[in-house]
Amino acid sequence: MSAELDSLYQEIILDHYKNPHHKGLRDPYEAEVHHVNPTCGDEVTLRVHVADGVVADVSYDSVGCSISQASASVMTDLVIGKPVAEAMAVHEEFLALMQGKGTVEPDEEVLEDGIAFAGVAKFPARVKCALLSWMAWKDATTRSLEETP
Repeated sequence: MSAELDSLYQEIILDHYKNPHHKGLRDPYEAEVHHVNPTCGDEVTLRVHVADGVVADVSYDSVGCSISQASASVMTDLVIGKPVAEAMAVHEEFLALMQGKGTVEPDEEVLEDGIAFAGVAKFPARVKCALLSWMAWKDATTRSLEETP
């Protein structure tokens, strides 16, 4: 990755960290989960509201490093308003990027600002930080679908 691209990605992450989108727990919601990254102590409490098969809202409260905080902000932007199946596909794409150890070329069409985490994939200790909110979202969404009659 070029130094310019690396710098741009760092700016995107810092921007989401300083100005998080959708932060703060909101009602209504069908499921709430609390996930902790034991290696660094990052935590997220996340709520999901699914209506008519669409991710209507995702709200969260979190503490932790800039990567975990920014990732939560980016994730909410990417999944809110999408049908659950499409949002899960975005989750899979981000997971593939994070588990690719820096070898996966991110799809900007799908991941938008999520591509900024491409460099993070090279640092295994940071991958868990980036994935914390994504795993919490998948967990909460799965639970909310089980709750819905």
